[in-house]
Amino acid sequence: MYGTFWALIPPIVAIVLALITKEVYSSLFVGIIVGGAFYAGNFVGAMNHIFSEGLIAQLADSYNMGILVFLVFLGAIVCLMNKAGGSAAFGEWASTHIKTRVGAQLTTILLGCLIFIDDYFNCLTVGSVMRPVTDRHNVSRAKLAYLIDATAAPVCIIAPISSWAAAVSGFAPEGTNGMYLFIRAIPYNYYALLTILMMVGLTIAKVDYGPMARFEKNALKGDIFSGKKLMAEDDSQIAKGKGKVIDLIFPIVILIIACVIGMIYSGGFFDGESFIDAFAASDASVGLVLGSFAALVITIVFLVSRKVLPFKECMNCITDGFKAMVPAITILALAWTLKGMTDSLGAAEYVAGLVEKSAGSLLSFLPAIVFVIACFLAFATGTSWGTFGILIPICLKVFPLESGNSLSIICVSACMAGAVCGDHCSPISDTTIMSSAGAQCDHIDHVSTQLPYAVSAAAVSFVTYIVAGFVKNPVISLCVGILLMMIVIIVLRYAMSEERRQDTESSGKEDPSAVAGISAAVKTPEAVSSEKDSEAADK
Repeated sequence: MYGTFWALIPPIVAIVLALITKEVYSSLFVGIIVGGAFYAGNFVGAMNHIFSEGLIAQLADSYNMGILVFLVFLGAIVCLMNKAGGSAAFGEWASTHIKTRVGAQLTTILLGCLIFIDDYFNCLTVGSVMRPVTDRHNVSRAKLAYLIDATAAPVCIIAPISSWAAAVSGFAPEGTNGMYLFIRAIPYNYYALLTILMMVGLTIAKVDYGPMARFEKNALKGDIFSGKKLMAEDDSQIAKGKGKVIDLIFPIVILIIACVIGMIYSGGFFDGESFIDAFAASDASVGLVLGSFAALVITIVFLVSRKVLPFKECMNCITDGFKAMVPAITILALAWTLKGMTDSLGAAEYVAGLVEKSAGSLLSFLPAIVFVIACFLAFATGTSWGTFGILIPICLKVFPLESGNSLSIICVSACMAGAVCGDHCSPISDTTIMSSAGAQCDHIDHVSTQLPYAVSAAAVSFVTYIVAGFVKNPVISLCVGILLMMIVIIVLRYAMSEERRQDTESSGKEDPSAVAGISAAVKTPEAVSSEKDSEAADK
């Protein structure tokens, strides 16, 4: 089964079960069991592979453990902001400045675009800041999760100063300037650019479709969860009537500054490296842990010194923050274990073989082909960075940068865009999980509502990459993609307006049985006269 299509069966089983059962924990575990059985072939070997070489190995990985520690620190900071009354104060301030649902959503998008350092950091920070604002304007948690997810990876993948730029730079072959490669690929990253355009367009046009339309309809009636309020969110933790906006703004600003310093420190900035080189060589896991820990300590000192919270209550917020992050941590651990199962079965080698076979013909279609393969690989494995590591070296091997062939840059960008797209669609993706945690939204609800939006942007991006493969001009291709996306938004708006009109007409039509009942009860003068004539004839 190694290096064959069977290597992709475990994540496919997990994804299908999650979408059918609406339960992510058991679905991921079943996928892990299938992967272990495929690898070992017997019960004892499968259990040993699942736990020793899978779950324990993934949790023992320093990078993964750093991400989990970062989540705990971030959960504690969010809990401190809530207990201090900063979140409630910001919600009250925003209610006087953000007066519409559209304004609340656009503010979420803007904040997501401004926090481009790291997707994990983006998801949880934007979620904690904007939840009170979107709740006040009856924006569903599913819509908030989509806005967070669509401004996390898509913004990071086109930001030169981000952990994603550092990852792509690291995956570049030896002798290649990774940062130069990343910057040249930005104009061709159509999925990221078109997703941001689509998100803003749908928000302004007030268009929602697919399962999201039902969630938004329920939210307008006051049910922002559509009946699925998470136990992890405890409204009693949000203090009201005390605290100031500064109690939310200060920790967030400190967190951003500290995380940036932590990341460049891990890249050797203070050892003489330039800022760009330090960011390119940074370890996101180490940098985020150092930054979040520093922000946590400074926040506690800030709140205690102002006598907003006593020291003992600040310490309690650490455990409360950890409890709030348990669902996200559990899903991440299972998703990483599932990825370990697919790696041990040779999923990467199988996909690499597909790409190399397709490179010999239809060269102008190769960017679109690479985009689709990257989408599928990231969807099945739940990792964008793993997809970069597999496909970017293959693309540069087929089209070396030294040859001057522009298809090399287009294919690298198509790989990056497809990885982000598959990451968006996959329920086992860590960024998708983080978005659900940031919005405090049911994870399967987030996946099911986001999927139609991601597929729509992917379809437009696919056509755009076909155009790019032939014209090899980023401006012309992007203009075609923008035009197609605008057409899609206009068509969706028209379709939704027609659906609303039909609903209005159907609700306004009189029920024939009701009309008959009214006619029988309320008789016209002619009917009364006719009845009297009939009675006289009978007599």
